[in-house]
Amino acid sequence: MIPRYSRPEMVAIWDPATKFRIWYEIEAHACDAMADLGVIPRENADAVWKAKDVEFDVARIDEIEAVTKHDVIAFLTHLAEHVGSEEARFVHQGMTSSDVLDTCFNVQLTRAADILIADLEGLLAALKRRAYEHKDTVRIGRSHGIHAEPTTMGLTFARFYAEMDRNLSRMRDARAEIATGAISGAVGTFANIDPGVEDHVCAKLGLVPEPISTQVIPRDRHAAFFATLGVVASSIENIAVEIRHMQRTEVLEGAEFFSMGQKGSSAMPHKKNPVLTENLTGLARMVRSAVIPAMENVALWHERDISHSSVERMIGPDATITLDFALARLTSVVDKMLIFPENMLENMNKFPGLVMSQRVLLALTQAGVSREDAYTYVQRNALKVWEHRTDFKEELLADADVTAALSPAEIEEKFDLGYHTKHVDTIFARVFAED
Repeated sequence: MIPRYSRPEMVAIWDPATKFRIWYEIEAHACDAMADLGVIPRENADAVWKAKDVEFDVARIDEIEAVTKHDVIAFLTHLAEHVGSEEARFVHQGMTSSDVLDTCFNVQLTRAADILIADLEGLLAALKRRAYEHKDTVRIGRSHGIHAEPTTMGLTFARFYAEMDRNLSRMRDARAEIATGAISGAVGTFANIDPGVEDHVCAKLGLVPEPISTQVIPRDRHAAFFATLGVVASSIENIAVEIRHMQRTEVLEGAEFFSMGQKGSSAMPHKKNPVLTENLTGLARMVRSAVIPAMENVALWHERDISHSSVERMIGPDATITLDFALARLTSVVDKMLIFPENMLENMNKFPGLVMSQRVLLALTQAGVSREDAYTYVQRNALKVWEHRTDFKEELLADADVTAALSPAEIEEKFDLGYHTKHVDTIFARVFAED
């Protein structure tokens, strides 16, 4: 992944040096287990641990791989250079390359999941804070981009909180599903290695043994993992698009923080563009682009092929690094986001009283008017407001059909803004119940 959209902690997981360190731990723990079982001499297993503080030479491993054309063999050759050929002769006993590659990949994905879970928890804290801050800040709700009925900015943040809370649950489930390891040997039969070795290695690495592997860990697990990343990315975009809409000049109900010295346009000095949330939309697309390849990796030939390998070498780092960056960016945007309550009220009253049309419609039906007639009465007055920017309440008070069913006081009562916010506390109690 390019440095522009990367954070160091997640990048470090995918560094070749980290990968080789995990490979080493897999091999060393496997030797320990085999020594305990009496399969290899204890002194040979202990000798492998002489390399525990070694910084493996990535360039040297690449040099060896240029000859062997096999990355695991290149690593094992380099390990023997540190441990000694005689001492290392039992390393990888009964194992196959996939035992190392797949178990390592799942360790990396599990560690990545831990960072993403922490990212989501940070985002949730920011969304919750802004939700309570603006619980009663009234704004117009929109359907199809058109004014609908009043809501609050707090409910908007609470809605995003609930969505991200679901994503947190999904991410935890995805972590649990991907946290498996396999040390089962060629075609997964344990013919040349005891299942106890797998138990020992997985326990040391914080994994659980794959119940049944072939020569690879089943890729439906990985498909589910990357699909989860795609859902989280889509939720990021959902929030980003709402903020982008709020920042439009004609709306301006909320906006990204604009720092001192920041420039919005090389040509137009007045510009304040929603560049961070636009960027988040783009990053979400990139994370989702990993989902279909992960799905296509599920179907492999017989007990093993490597059609999935090149895909995972790319989507593993790219998707997790990008999502980590996007979650951190969105958290910052939410934390610093500017809110403009006055503009919210001004927008809601752009067509005075019009957003109360449903209340009037329902009141007319409750007063004995048929729904068809009630709709006609309300709509004809609403259209006058659309066309002439008149006051909806005044139009209703001047309509004989309406006043025949409703008194002026009853009409007036239908324009109480508090009617639309009376259940905000109930919704908040549902959303934040676990807190």
